Amino acid sequence: MELVLATNNLHKIREIREMLKGQKNIDILSLLNFSDYKPEEEKGKTFAENAALKAEHAAKALNKWVLADDSGLVVPALNDRPGVISRRYAGDDATDAENCHKLLEDMETMEDLKRAAYFECCLVLANPEGLVKSVTGKVEGMIITEEKGNSGFGYDPVFLKNDYDKTFAELDESTKNRISHRRKALDKLLSEIEALKD
Repeated sequence: MELVLATNNLHKIREIREMLKGQKNIDILSLLNFSDYKPEEEKGKTFAENAALKAEHAAKALNKWVLADDSGLVVPALNDRPGVISRRYAGDDATDAENCHKLLEDMETMEDLKRAAYFECCLVLANPEGLVKSVTGKVEGMIITEEKGNSGFGYDPVFLKNDYDKTFAELDESTKNRISHRRKALDKLLSEIEALKD
């Protein structure tokens, strides 16, 4: 059974593949396997809207079962930014480092509870007929004042999960994959994924 991850993001592909490695009946592909496919533009106002858009568009175009992810960092004190523009926070072609730098700059004068933040991940499972299930996972923490760690991606170097003393970028991959927002969302979809048949 083939399941296509509706992303070209190597970090997301690696994380989800690792989380699903126990599913022996599933061959996990990604948009990297379909070079002719042009993804739908992300026009949604929420992670759920964007994930559904990506999943349904790819499932129909590729005639496959598709798993789409839309996720990002939310800082309530910044009016919920970066939010759905997490990847483009510092500009359309911004690097992870540039996005982190802009976030730290924007939060420079904020202290204590104003530095609270959470990662949110919405996963949508779809087939060529349409959306099958949509789930969300969140992990709460705070934004520290300087980047720490070399692992992970995105805002991982500045995010400290509640009850942890290391940023997501300082944690080893297996620990992060056990406690992340993506893991929490995926756990809610496992029964549907396990039931997939050719």
